[in-house]
This record gives sequence, C-alpha cells and structure tokens, in this order.
Amino acid sequence: MAADTAVVASPEETLESLLREAEALKQKLEEERQKLNDVTLISVAERLEPLNIPNLKMRRTLKGHQAKVLCCDWAPDKRHLVSSSQDGKLIIWDAFSTAKEVTIPMPSTWVMACAYAPSGGAVAAGGLDNKVTVFPLGGDEEPASRKRTVATHTSYVSACLFPNSDRQLVTGSGDGTAALWDVESGQLLQSFQAHAADVLALDLAPTDLGDTFVSGGGDRAVLVWDMRSGHAVQAFDAHLSDVTAVKYHPAGDALASGCDDSACRLFDLRADREVARYGKPSLIFGVTSVEWSLSGRLLFAGYGDYTACAWDALRATRVSIMSGHEHRVSHLTLSPDGTAVATASWDTTLRVWA
Repeated sequence: MAADTAVVASPEETLESLLREAEALKQKLEEERQKLNDVTLISVAERLEPLNIPNLKMRRTLKGHQAKVLCCDWAPDKRHLVSSSQDGKLIIWDAFSTAKEVTIPMPSTWVMACAYAPSGGAVAAGGLDNKVTVFPLGGDEEPASRKRTVATHTSYVSACLFPNSDRQLVTGSGDGTAALWDVESGQLLQSFQAHAADVLALDLAPTDLGDTFVSGGGDRAVLVWDMRSGHAVQAFDAHLSDVTAVKYHPAGDALASGCDDSACRLFDLRADREVARYGKPSLIFGVTSVEWSLSGRLLFAGYGDYTACAWDALRATRVSIMSGHEHRVSHLTLSPDGTAVATASWDTTLRVWA
C-alpha cells in the first residue's frame, strides 16, 4: 500500500505567499479608500478667500553657538528659548533681549534634540551620546550639577518631548525605536517598535490625556502610537524619502509631515489618508521641520535651501517666505501664544520672526 505523502511548503514559499496576500489586501484597502475620495480639499477651499499676509519680519538674531544649531524649543513663559548645537552646548536664551542666560555643556557634540518641560522648570537634551539628560532650572546650583540621565538608547537620540507632564519623557532614536521613560527613576515604561529604520521626528497629540503621539522615520513611514498599548494604531506611507518632521494639527484630527522629497503632506486621521500636499517644482531641497499656526490655517516649514515659509493649509499655496539664514534651516517652532516663529540654522544662529 502506497503511503500518503503530503507536500509541505518551505518557509520561503510561505513567506512569499503571505507577502503576496498582504499586497493584495493593501490594494483592496486603497481601492476602498478611493471610493470615498469624492472631492479634494483644495477644490473645496477654492470657495474661500485667499490669505494675504505680509512676509514675516526677522525681529531678533540669537548668536552664541559655535557650530550648527540643530534644535530649539520655546519655554511655556513665551519669552525663553532653549537651543542645542553641534558644539555640544545647550543654551537658554531670553528671546526678548537676545541674552544668553544659561549655557550647559553636554557630554558629546551633535546635541540633536532638546525640549522644555511643560512647567518650564527643566529642559531635556540628547544626541550622539545615545542618552537624554534632564537639567532642572532655577535655584542657586548650576543645572549641569543637578543633571539626571533619563533615557539610554543603542543609537543616537533624534527627538525628545515631555507628554504633558514633567514626570515622563518620550524619545526617538536612530535604533528604530521610540520609548516612554519615567524621569525620576529613569525606568523604561514602554517601547514602541514598528519602524524599519531610524526614528527622526516625534510629536504629541494636542489632548490633555497625552496618550497618543506620532513618529516619522527613515523608512518613509508616519506612525500614530497609543502609549498605553505600545502599538501603532495608524500608518501612512505616502512619502518618497525619509520623513524628517511630523506635527499634529491643533484640532488633533489631522497631522502634517515633512520629508526629504521636498514635500509636506497633510494626513486626515478620520479619513485615514493624505488629503493635501504642499510643494512646488522649484522646491528641490528637503523639508527639515514643520509647525502649525494656532488656528491651523498656516503650515510653517523649514528647508535645506536656507529658507522657511508659510503655506495656506487649505489652498496649498505658499503665502510667506522667511529668508535671512546663511545655511540650512534645521528646526522651527511656534511660540506658545502664536505670535512668533523661531528658526534654528546650521549658520550657528537662531532667528525670531513675527
């Protein structure tokens, strides 16, 4: 009697079959999305009056760094700025008087990320040392003498932010992960692993709960995360290159991203798709940073061509240009009251526009 023989698929064949199935499901999902895409945002916005705003004027120039300025962040008091640089220094500025109030030496150069705590009582910074250090401000002692190492990654730290509290910190890293840390103990509370390359940008959802954030990475993906579960709950992959900047819309139901492909994109979280793209054929340099106005009508973007600009978010037209830097604009951020934009540049300066 002949024995029954069963053909068992090899692991390679099983993987190939699953990949084909995943591609087919992606295609089917995109077809369903297209059925609901009955009208574009720009065509609806044509009914609105175009924005006529003058070019923002440079009001202050902050000089003090000795190398490329890589990141900056406004304090909650709307007056102070923190900046980090390739020179290994963290500087607290009075943006009104342009005075340097505090200079904090870091353990390594290329300090790529910095952030103010929500209370304004501390700043966090990290970079090529793979760590994020928190420095308390105020008091008689130097901030450097009271520093606390909070986060440690296996590669460089690209971004950090406080999620609505001084007690926790979210970090992004070149090791492809984001992480949530307890500031007091330095304990890892949650690891977020789904990116296939470096995590380059982070932003927190504008809610009081502080339980959702977005990340952009070198894998061209934009991922929305639930801090409680540690899982990505939404993903967007429309970009053509590294996603270098992400920012939630003030309403919380959309987000903008910037990319090395020189385009900014607007994703609607409810529609689960891209609804607008901001770019021009003449813009060939990558986007380095994005930021919303308080109303959400303007999208600010910094570029590698030494300029920053403001886009009408609804009509996808450029309405203002900020030119004056002598090198790449590495970061830009809006003051808490929405009256000024600060830009950091590789020309070693920061500039305040209003």
